[in-house]
Amino acid sequence: MNASAPRQTGPGAARSSARVRHPWLIALGTLVLGVVVLVLLWDWNWFKGPIERRVSAQTGREFRIDGDLDVDLGSTSTITAGGLRLANAAWAREPQMARVDRLRFDLRLWPLLRGELQIPRVALVRPVLHLQRNPKGLRNWDFGKPGGGELPAFRNIHIAQGQFGFYDPARKTDIRLALDSQPRGKGNGEPPISVEGGGQWSGNTFTLSGTAESPLELRNARRPYRIDLRAAAGATRAHARGTLLDPLRLRDFDLELALRGKNLADLYPLIGVVTPDTPPFSLDGRLTRDITAGRTTWHYDGFSGKVGDSDLRGDAAVTTGGPRPLLKADLQSRRLDLDDLAGFLGGAPQANESTNPELAARAAEQAARARVLPDKPYELERLRAMDADVRLKAHRINAPSLPLDDMEAHLLLDDGLLRLAPLNFGVAGGDIRATIRMDARRTPIHTRADASVRGLALAQLLPTPAAAQDAIGRIGGSLALTGNGNSVARMLASADGEVAIGMGSGRISNLVMELAGLDVQEALKFLLTKDRRVPIRCAWGDFAVAGGMMTARSLAFDTTDTILVGEGRISLRDETLDLKLRPRPKDRSLFVFRAPLLVGGSFRDPSFRPDLARVGLRAALALALANIAPPAALLATFEPGPGKDSDCGGRYAR
Repeated sequence: MNASAPRQTGPGAARSSARVRHPWLIALGTLVLGVVVLVLLWDWNWFKGPIERRVSAQTGREFRIDGDLDVDLGSTSTITAGGLRLANAAWAREPQMARVDRLRFDLRLWPLLRGELQIPRVALVRPVLHLQRNPKGLRNWDFGKPGGGELPAFRNIHIAQGQFGFYDPARKTDIRLALDSQPRGKGNGEPPISVEGGGQWSGNTFTLSGTAESPLELRNARRPYRIDLRAAAGATRAHARGTLLDPLRLRDFDLELALRGKNLADLYPLIGVVTPDTPPFSLDGRLTRDITAGRTTWHYDGFSGKVGDSDLRGDAAVTTGGPRPLLKADLQSRRLDLDDLAGFLGGAPQANESTNPELAARAAEQAARARVLPDKPYELERLRAMDADVRLKAHRINAPSLPLDDMEAHLLLDDGLLRLAPLNFGVAGGDIRATIRMDARRTPIHTRADASVRGLALAQLLPTPAAAQDAIGRIGGSLALTGNGNSVARMLASADGEVAIGMGSGRISNLVMELAGLDVQEALKFLLTKDRRVPIRCAWGDFAVAGGMMTARSLAFDTTDTILVGEGRISLRDETLDLKLRPRPKDRSLFVFRAPLLVGGSFRDPSFRPDLARVGLRAALALALANIAPPAALLATFEPGPGKDSDCGGRYAR
């Protein structure tokens, strides 16, 4: 070739250059065409085998793709697969842990080249997930290698006709839920999912319904996850609304929780908190949770509501992780209906106040019984199931038949040992201070009760306003009893100890005293003219208690007109009264049929009557004397007044 030859220019030279590059263009076009043809004709099902083997190796469970696998390539590619199945643990109830009829998700390719997995959208059609914990504590969701890396960056998920199940036979729990994504709203957030279902929780049938945020919101552990769920178990209803923080790890809660039902005792099989039988309740408060030193505490703070006819408010907390759950509570009531506390004694609320058929039937049976003391046994299992530290302050008590003012109680329960220290009542302007110790670690329960009575106003203790109008005086006393039994009735039926009560100086209606002694002349005088007040020097009753029988060691009521001296017994076993009061008048009176006054009957139906045999004897004597000489009949009713002042000696201060 001649190197000095001049270059060719013009159209001919351009055609020559194009001819030189043409083979490369043909090769490139052929490659592109081949790739297009390959993509169009490629069967993506070829990848099913490698994918199945990889997932099976990572999880230790068989993974299958029974349907077709398809890919729509692009900068954001769409992958579709049908009939996905993941086998369950060998010990699990269901053969498959998870399955989905159709899975469709988008995958961004360019971030994938940087090692970042981004999945903007996931759609699941009829997904099913079964979770289970066996009695040994194994969980079927624990599989594969730990620390499997970060989750993909999901952006949107849609669930159609999903099902979720959780099974824990040791806790008698079997939950089945239906899940469906709701239509997307106007906002930019992910659409929530609806939840509907129920099953068994701790052996109790329940239902659940409501809404929760999209599962995608769970990816940010620092962002609160919102729920609004309603649950029902028997007659108990719960409504939880608010936020969960990192709920997959159950780390923190901040919920408004409303509870209502027919009986607070129904909560025990549901959450393990022991409460006595109560009338219907309705409470609403804030539920939170924290974990300290391996122990979990659930707080129910600032709650308020009603239990029966009583208002109730306060704070409560249940701590788990120790030998037994621990309940701590500080409760307040502005107005407490005493009948609502009947469950603490083994009784039941009044039948017309309870919509719980079981409690209403018990109350009706209790009202029809001849006995008063509650005989329903305490459940030892419940007394031993948890610990408690509960304070209750009632500022006002509604008790129509008792002059109760207020109440303060501190209940401590530690491994079956229950103490009420103190149990204080404001009564008739004074107070009753008591401590009670019940040892449920023993069978039967061993109980000790100590109480002191101070400053009770006599006027407020008398049954009628007329009798109380002119009554003045303060009553005090003490009680110390021990007994064995699993109910109040059985404890008192075996009680040993002593009971003493007395009153210092005061005054009372003379008419009451004269009628009690059947002094006809004095009673008629006061009825026809005007009653007057009679000073009380003192009164007391001192009883020894053995084997449920109270025997009077000394019993007297001393006024300036009459002294009543008593004897007899009160049976805590049979709930009967057998007392005799002998009036000793200090004045002289005609038309007197004084005879011992008999206090008898039962606790439910006591009687107060004169010894009619003695009264009849005097009346017969008067009639006989009248037949001999009418004026002589007065001798049979004449009372010379041998009664003397007792030696009160200031024994009972006013």
